[in-house]
Amino acid sequence: MTTYVITVPGTFTDGIDDGARAELARALRPADPHRTQMGSQEDLDVLTVNDDGTFTLRLTVVADSGPRAETDARLLADSALRAAGFDEGSAPLGPPAITGIDSEL
Repeated sequence: MTTYVITVPGTFTDGIDDGARAELARALRPADPHRTQMGSQEDLDVLTVNDDGTFTLRLTVVADSGPRAETDARLLADSALRAAGFDEGSAPLGPPAITGIDSEL
């Protein structure tokens, strides 16, 4: 098994308030990339929201392959967004991409 850092882009079509942002951050905390060597060195935040409503999730996933890691990250992102009150229409996601592979577990 390998630890991957996966980037999942998206857009908040109606924006995000502080309460939803805090809930989303809580839901994503177990996948925070800061717990990997790469995430710590690069100071990768689990959630970045831009002024135009676009956002980036950077998630740590342990998987046996890159495609599996991307699928798992997408499922984790979907689940966290639902927990924070967003659906597919209010926070559509783009394709996940491998940002890095953590070589030291």
